[in-house]
Amino acid sequence: MKKECVAMLLAGGQGSRLHALTSRVAKPAVPFGGKYRIIDFPLSNCINSGIDTVGVLTQYRPLELNSYIGNGEPWDLDRSYGGVHILPPYMREGEKGTWYKGTANAIYQNMSFIELYDPDYVLILSGDHVYKMDYADMLRRHKEAGAACTISVLEVSMEEASRFGIMNVRENDEIYEFEEKPKHPKSNLASMGIYIFTWSKLRDYLMADEANEKSANDFGKNIIPAMLGAGEKMVAYRFSGYWKDVGTIDSLWDANMDMLAPDGAISLYDQEWPIYCRTPTKPPHVMGPNASVDHSMVTCGCEVYGRVENSVLFHSVLVEEGAVVRYSILMPGTVVKAGAVVEYAIVAEDTVIGENARVGTSPDGTEDWGIAVIAQGLRVGPEAVVPAKAMITRNVKGGAVK
Repeated sequence: MKKECVAMLLAGGQGSRLHALTSRVAKPAVPFGGKYRIIDFPLSNCINSGIDTVGVLTQYRPLELNSYIGNGEPWDLDRSYGGVHILPPYMREGEKGTWYKGTANAIYQNMSFIELYDPDYVLILSGDHVYKMDYADMLRRHKEAGAACTISVLEVSMEEASRFGIMNVRENDEIYEFEEKPKHPKSNLASMGIYIFTWSKLRDYLMADEANEKSANDFGKNIIPAMLGAGEKMVAYRFSGYWKDVGTIDSLWDANMDMLAPDGAISLYDQEWPIYCRTPTKPPHVMGPNASVDHSMVTCGCEVYGRVENSVLFHSVLVEEGAVVRYSILMPGTVVKAGAVVEYAIVAEDTVIGENARVGTSPDGTEDWGIAVIAQGLRVGPEAVVPAKAMITRNVKGGAVK
């Protein structure tokens, strides 16, 4: 069977900007939004858009991500023909084994997988963005324009434009120039790193790029400029919904807080565009007689006996009586002991915050303030004080942390 469009999801990133949160897992496997992981969003977008063949390209610490995706059943991607496939780097006969050298090289190494399905089009996605998008609309735009490549873009402020790859377009949104983080941007159309290519075109450019020893083997640095230079027709697809690159501590915290926002920046309750995930079997959450929960997301298996405000609690979190959690993200299995205060913090899985400890502080208006982060599986001792912006990657005893 021929597939009209195959999706290739780049999920091998180390996520070094997330520091302690990716010391054990790949960035797309980082928990998000109370019950999800980051990769749930592009996978759900695919099946909701009618794309049922997805290659997930893994590399850095893939074990938990591979286990989480499994056979793809939660996303209706457990298909006998198509479905979801995990695609790690591998050694081919007569070649030296190599990691994926760049985004373009990752696709090049998996050309044989793509050609199994003889697609007309290939959709390239990132595994570390939170958003909802109908890729079928983008594909329709690509076909109507007769383009070799369509790039999804988001309008940003001109002040922010220098932080992005910027697409300069004509009146019909045909791209005539690409600028990588320009000091003086000509437009505010920022690339979202989401591409649709006509496969017959992309295949040729991938092969030429791989033959170039000086290439960085990257879509933004090499493939896109090469296609523009050759005069290929390239168009922009304007996206106007919620989109967040959650590749930094601040952006990950912001995106979780966005889901608590009154205006519903990204709704998880939209039955027409559900976000699917692999959900653990846990009992309902429990609220103690003296518990206080305000404007927060509390998921299955949680036990709350203390006070929780403006926070996101993943499954199996325990907040003991007398503990306070404010503006924080507590990942699965976190325990906050009696008398502890956790505010403006991200606490990774299976971490214990000891009695009367203090993690993070409220904003003080200084440049040194930031979100405190505790890595997975650690113990923060009783009476310990973890300041704002701290990145804790080892067990902490009592007293102030420098």
